[in-house]
Amino acid sequence: MSFEITGKLIEKFDTNRISESFQKREFVIETSEDKGDRTFTEQIKFQLTQDRCSLIENYNINDQIKINFDIKGRRWEKEGRVNYFTNLEAWRIEAVGATQNTPPPMDNMPEPAPFPDDAGDDDLPF
Repeated sequence: MSFEITGKLIEKFDTNRISESFQKREFVIETSEDKGDRTFTEQIKFQLTQDRCSLIENYNINDQIKINFDIKGRRWEKEGRVNYFTNLEAWRIEAVGATQNTPPPMDNMPEPAPFPDDAGDDDLPF
């Protein structure tokens, strides 16, 4: 199940290599919601894993960002004691107001094919 939230980036941490095959990076956003005469502010921590650790790199503190994420839960047992963890696993980050499906820069586009010289001979109604 996928979720989406928008907020202000207030903290981003360095990538933490847990083992040879696993790394993660955490960041925190702040959201505010007005409820009548009160404003409720939340600080929410997300994590990025593996090759997604660099997704937060190009964003600065105080940037407004939109995060797509999944909720992940795990059972952990050590020395006979059981515990449960919940993580908010981010998989996409966008600047708020960024356009969707931004075309590639024009210098990377192939040259358009030239129109044939006899383009006026088609039978199109316009």
